[in-house]
Amino acid sequence: MGKFISLCVFMKKCLIVTSLFLITFLFGQKMSFVYEMKYRLNKKNPDKFITNTMILDFSDNKSIFRSKVDRISDSLKMNNGSSKIYSSNFENQFYIKKNLINSDIANIITNSEFIYRIEIQEVLKWEILSEKKKIGNNNCQKASVNYGGREWTAWFTNDISINDGPYIFNGLPGLIVSIVDKDKDYEFNLIEIKKSSNLFDVKKNTINIDWNKFEQLAKTYYENPNSSLQQKIKSYKYYRYQDAKGNDIELNLKEMNKGQQDYIKSTNNPIELNHRIDY
Repeated sequence: MGKFISLCVFMKKCLIVTSLFLITFLFGQKMSFVYEMKYRLNKKNPDKFITNTMILDFSDNKSIFRSKVDRISDSLKMNNGSSKIYSSNFENQFYIKKNLINSDIANIITNSEFIYRIEIQEVLKWEILSEKKKIGNNNCQKASVNYGGREWTAWFTNDISINDGPYIFNGLPGLIVSIVDKDKDYEFNLIEIKKSSNLFDVKKNTINIDWNKFEQLAKTYYENPNSSLQQKIKSYKYYRYQDAKGNDIELNLKEMNKGQQDYIKSTNNPIELNHRIDY
């Protein structure tokens, strides 16, 4: 009996040491958490979803959440000084910087050569619930929160003691493994964890704006999505587009604007529903 008790004590100590090692390892390393993001473009087309691979790079209580495409673009810019991948409109961008040390969370919006920064001031008031379940290899617990005019349900794990998660979500006593809004317009699910080389940040020279200014800029862009192209055509006498055979292409800017305006209106289901713009 004494040997059995000693064995149990020994196993308990090993479990504690292993847990402490895992926590130390995670906090001592630069980690990347890969999420599958699924979102609905428009309420009028309830079955039409977009699925993207998103990456949360975490290091020393700072993180950047961005799409795999944006991460590649940032890497190219960091290594080569330039990138050919640009965002043009203002909608459906999911690029978030967090500094959990001082609770500084920012939404980064890129429009052509301009990079805007919106400080997220909405406080997340989590309600941790008693329900628990296992997701993959992670023991998870349920939590709920209101953000952006939406009700969210999250599952977080104490197995990974990092109080971060996808998009702006953070502040739970463990990594957010899954989170979905009540209408199931937006859903994030953790699919992979891996060691990262570094937390590279190339979007530092930003223009600070608030949501009101964001709406003004977005509406101005909507009125003439091709204004920059229009300026180039006016400024450069010989500026023209050509097809693969070298033949000149005559651009119909009015038609192009109409197409982009229709697209903006047809995908107007933002994650911050309380900041939805009526175009």
